[in-house]
Amino acid sequence: MFKGSIPALITPFRDNKVDFEAFDSLVERQIQAGSGALVPCGTTGESATLSHDEHREVVERCVHVTRGRVPIIAGCGSNSTEEAIGLVKFAKKVGADAALTVCPYYNRPDQNGLFAHFSAIADAVEMPLVLYNVPSRTSSDILPETVAKLSRHPNIIGIKDATGDMARVTQHLDLCEGGFNLLSGDDPSAVGFIAMGGQGCISVTANVAPEKMAAIHKACAEGDFAAARQIESEVYQLHKSLFRSPSPGPTKFALSRLGLCDPAIRLPLLTPNDDVRGEVEAAMKVAGILE
Repeated sequence: MFKGSIPALITPFRDNKVDFEAFDSLVERQIQAGSGALVPCGTTGESATLSHDEHREVVERCVHVTRGRVPIIAGCGSNSTEEAIGLVKFAKKVGADAALTVCPYYNRPDQNGLFAHFSAIADAVEMPLVLYNVPSRTSSDILPETVAKLSRHPNIIGIKDATGDMARVTQHLDLCEGGFNLLSGDDPSAVGFIAMGGQGCISVTANVAPEKMAAIHKACAEGDFAAARQIESEVYQLHKSLFRSPSPGPTKFALSRLGLCDPAIRLPLLTPNDDVRGEVEAAMKVAGILE
């Protein structure tokens, strides 16, 4: 079971190429900060604008640098079922521990189509799969009843739920097979998600404030929700500021202010404007990670 603070890693660029030197440092930083697992090539990693070769290189590099110290949940999503299967096969080949598979975007399949898509991936590759439900980006929503049916497949072991709907935690606990891994995909509601019965969060904010996010989840695991809420109050503005313009632009800007990578982001996304940059810097100061 995956748990704790799990950063959805950004993919750093320099001169429009993946900056693997910066990527290696970011991976090491997350491990030292106490992150529970790592997610390369999720949507925060700009998977939609990585070439297939770049995608595979980033996943393999993450596995290589991590050296088994924390689990790797490789982003393997696509709106093409066959393409997703190919990415999952590669992730397994290079030693990732699980694959994160997002709802097919743009196609907008119904519940039967979603069930068939994820079942086909799970049938094709014997590897733990984590479903990823983020309707705001994909226009597809895996309903709890469909998640429950998918949870009966031995290779489908959990879900990243970015709906922000706390009631779904209870629904998933009630409907899914025992031991189904429930991970939040929404930083601002993650503490509530854990209190409702979740195990962790695949986090954007953890890119910028890994120690604080790890501390929040450690406190939650120990049942000290007062301590978790106190730390959460320090990073709440950061959660909000990192989505003031399309993600991961603000996150990359924040990391550039810490000297960890270039703020470059690929079209059609743009680097944040001055107003957003100011909000991100102010939030970083409130969180105590920028003087």
